[in-house]
Amino acid sequence: MSTEPVEPSPADASPPAAVPPADRPDATASATASVTPVATDAVAPDTTESTEPTESTEPVEPAGPAAPAEPVAAPAPPVAVSPWAAPGTAAAAYALPDEEPATAPGGAPGAGLPAVDVLVAGGDVTAPPARVRRPRPVLLLTSALVLGLLLGGGAGYVIQAGRPPTPLPPLQVALPSYPAAVLDAAAAAEAAPKPLAIDGDLRKLVLERPGGTEAWGDNPDVPSWITVGELAERTGEAKRTFADFNRDGFRRAAGVDWKQGGTRYRVTLLQYGPDDADRALAEARGMHGAAATKFADGVNGGYQVESEPENWAESTEKYYYGSAVARRGTVVMEIEVFAPQPVDAAALKDLAKKQWERLA
Repeated sequence: MSTEPVEPSPADASPPAAVPPADRPDATASATASVTPVATDAVAPDTTESTEPTESTEPVEPAGPAAPAEPVAAPAPPVAVSPWAAPGTAAAAYALPDEEPATAPGGAPGAGLPAVDVLVAGGDVTAPPARVRRPRPVLLLTSALVLGLLLGGGAGYVIQAGRPPTPLPPLQVALPSYPAAVLDAAAAAEAAPKPLAIDGDLRKLVLERPGGTEAWGDNPDVPSWITVGELAERTGEAKRTFADFNRDGFRRAAGVDWKQGGTRYRVTLLQYGPDDADRALAEARGMHGAAATKFADGVNGGYQVESEPENWAESTEKYYYGSAVARRGTVVMEIEVFAPQPVDAAALKDLAKKQWERLA
């Protein structure tokens, strides 16, 4: 009689038992006692009898999966104590600058390895929020200015490029022409402009002393040259007058003096540089005050008489004063009258007009 193991039928199998979670304390014990295999001896039946399987006394349960083993904790690294911690307080662990916190296989920080980013002495510190950088006004204005210049220049170029070109005028050069006849030297000299009379001898332009008059002291009674020193001595401030003449571009002077009865007459012509004649006339007007009434048409000067008498220098003798001032070119004419009675304005006007005409 042969002996063969009998396999249980699917109908006779018991339902699988529930497997507790691995993290429960009784997981290991339950997993160990979940399956108890029972050995069953097969009885050899008689050769004449039919062979039937022998049922086990306890149902056979299938083996469940083994519980996972607990992970082995890594040894904790040495704890560094902050040198800034207060004495007597618990040591606070912090991470060294060159170390990185340990991480678990899933990416989370490892257990037992605290990581401190900032050493804090006195409480939590909240980092200030990041400042938002705004565009600067100066940069915006500069950009707008540059953009405006570029746009304006481009617009002007486009407008100018669209206009038709302006043709240039033809070049016209006058050819030199020569007279056919021979030039007469005498006729050319006659046609040339005459030099001004004031550029010659000033003594010839001074009025002559009228007949029936006499000399006035040591003053010249015929037209003569007068030095700048002599002109300065005629005033009460010779030093200042001398400096003024030289400052005003004085060149030369000529004049004549005479006396008729108790009235004294003085005619003087003063010539200055081309750039100083206007200033010299202003100085003469300021000195003599002769600019009230014009004595001729087109004259740039005038004449006037004083109604109040004045005293001679260092004397109690009184006199009445009248003067006329004008300029033609670079020559300034001055006429002065000193009279014991009020000056005749008509006689002064006639004398000034005659001297003005001699300068023409």
